[in-house]
Amino acid sequence: MPREIKVLIAAAFVIAIGFGLVAPVLPQFAQSFGVEATAAAVIVSAFAFTRLVFAPAGGKLVERLGERPVYVAGLLIVALSTAACAFAADYGQLLVFRGLGGIGSTMFTISAMGLIVRIAPAGMRGRVTGAYASAFLLGSIAGPFLGGLLAGFGLRVPFLVYAGALLIAAAVVFFQLKDSTLGTRTAAAAQPALTVRKAVRDSAYRAALVSGFANGWASFGVRMALVPLFAAAVLGAGPEVAGIALAFFAGGTALALTVSGRLADSLGRKPLVLTGLAVNGAAMACLGLTTDVTTFLAVSVVAGIGAGILNPAQQAAVADVIGNDRSGGKVLAAFQMSTDTGAIFGPILAGLLVDAFSYGWAFGLTGVTALAAFLMWTAARETLVDTDLSVRRPPAAG
Repeated sequence: MPREIKVLIAAAFVIAIGFGLVAPVLPQFAQSFGVEATAAAVIVSAFAFTRLVFAPAGGKLVERLGERPVYVAGLLIVALSTAACAFAADYGQLLVFRGLGGIGSTMFTISAMGLIVRIAPAGMRGRVTGAYASAFLLGSIAGPFLGGLLAGFGLRVPFLVYAGALLIAAAVVFFQLKDSTLGTRTAAAAQPALTVRKAVRDSAYRAALVSGFANGWASFGVRMALVPLFAAAVLGAGPEVAGIALAFFAGGTALALTVSGRLADSLGRKPLVLTGLAVNGAAMACLGLTTDVTTFLAVSVVAGIGAGILNPAQQAAVADVIGNDRSGGKVLAAFQMSTDTGAIFGPILAGLLVDAFSYGWAFGLTGVTALAAFLMWTAARETLVDTDLSVRRPPAAG
């Protein structure tokens, strides 16, 4: 595995720990300013909204400046915005500070995705994306648990610790990749950059946009915004149980990632994507029907397993569409935008359903989005290309 990817994996672990620290306390911190569930969910959506809006500009910055400087700058922006959240005096300030962090987040996300797509060999894209996701999820296992414990010292403390973790990650990437020739303006592609217009002609890319939306809705939106509130409002549990539930979800994902990346490289992308969508969607729909902490935690693990099956294959499919020998920054940005769109609208619509009806309706709608993505993938092509030239390559588009 190339050294640059190992560095990105190490940084992902540090970033994930910090992100997990604030996940279980963010909705409750928002509600401490006297707002209801919908407004608390908007705090989660604000981060994804700025990621969505800034994604096209982030892709252009990567093309002009290179991956490494954009990656480091993005981490520093999120660190500053997160530290500012800790000193927010009201809901409005928290909303602005959290939203600004999305600008930095999209910068380092697109940069990391671009490097992984370009560096990873075609025959091991599933394993590389699985290893990267595993590092992030292993950090996420410890992060929410530690965040729940740190909440005992005050809801603002996890934000300060998260900011420190991001500064560490920025330093690791800067010093370890400063002499790398990859991710610079001189690293020209062998072919013209792939445009979004051409990419959407591919049935696999179209399906990935839909499954990315569903994954953002469930894993990055509803899970972060409603699981902590559900634990408190329905199960009568505190932030500690919310943190444990998020850690259990991450643990289930990490467990699946130990094999899903290799399976995506051997069995193909499509079977893993379909399985992941089915498992995650069903579990998320059932989560709102749980009535005790034990069942709640068990279903969280199953939902996490579904996400772990889905993500490496889905991202590898997008990488297959782009290929190693051309740039695909705008294509990656569009894929990220689909995920962020789900993360934006998921918490808001689910929060409205909670306020109007119940948590069961909110989690049930999350399952419906996964079903829609499942149906889209049934008609999509298989993108896996074996590095052995004797194996028949799939058609270029579906």
